[in-house]
Amino acid sequence: MNIAVLSGKGGTGKTTVSTNLSLALKGNYIDCDVEEPNGFLFLKPNINEVQKVLVDCPDIDEDKCMSCGDCVNICQFNALAKVKDNIILFEKLCHSCGACKIACDYEALNYKKREIGAIEKGQSKEINCMRGLLNVGEPTAVPIIKTLLNNLPKGLNIVDCPPGTSCNVVNSLRYADSAILVTEPTEFGLHDLKMAIGVVRMFNIPFGIVINKDNNRDNRIRKYCKEENIKIIGAIPYSKDIARIYSNGENIYYNLEQKHIFDKLAEEVKRMIVWS
Repeated sequence: MNIAVLSGKGGTGKTTVSTNLSLALKGNYIDCDVEEPNGFLFLKPNINEVQKVLVDCPDIDEDKCMSCGDCVNICQFNALAKVKDNIILFEKLCHSCGACKIACDYEALNYKKREIGAIEKGQSKEINCMRGLLNVGEPTAVPIIKTLLNNLPKGLNIVDCPPGTSCNVVNSLRYADSAILVTEPTEFGLHDLKMAIGVVRMFNIPFGIVINKDNNRDNRIRKYCKEENIKIIGAIPYSKDIARIYSNGENIYYNLEQKHIFDKLAEEVKRMIVWS
């Protein structure tokens, strides 16, 4: 069972919910926010395995290449360019689709492997932890997300998705059985929540809402969810004490005064799983 935790924008508390919910449910923590994977800062796992993520990249045989430009014309990602009598490769723009090799009549194109990041696995007390790491300067995170999610451990997995509604999020949701959308009671929070709901509904995934920095009033998020008949499954209070806990890199779930927040959320998630 894979539960995706996502938000329409960054900074809403998605990783706070993911890490503490993993502890409450004793589920595996999977960090798919490969450009900023900060869940390990809180869970502090002992990393015992590192796997390189490699992608295919064109390798031009200059002795065979006739500089005809057919590979350039077929490339939809502008990874190849013809400059005078030379074919220039921009390897970071390549999506490894294979079209250039098919188009080459002179068999001048083959593929080599190129490292773009890594998968790290470890153990934090009673839960397994995995995360993807995209190398600095790499523009495409999807291959790392796919590699990470194709090797999930058995059992319950809490998948900390990238922020926003980009292709990174879409690829993370392909593996989800249900979803938790984290938001905050601001106009920006509501705007981006609506976009996230649209993506989740596109996949027909059951979902619930968690409000972070909740003021316990009839705010714009609560009004919207009531109008749209969307279930709010949890709320994290607007609290200086809670802010102090996670600012120190600590887990809210281990604080005896705040532990009940995620125990209650865990029970709601169990009901959502049954419904799913």
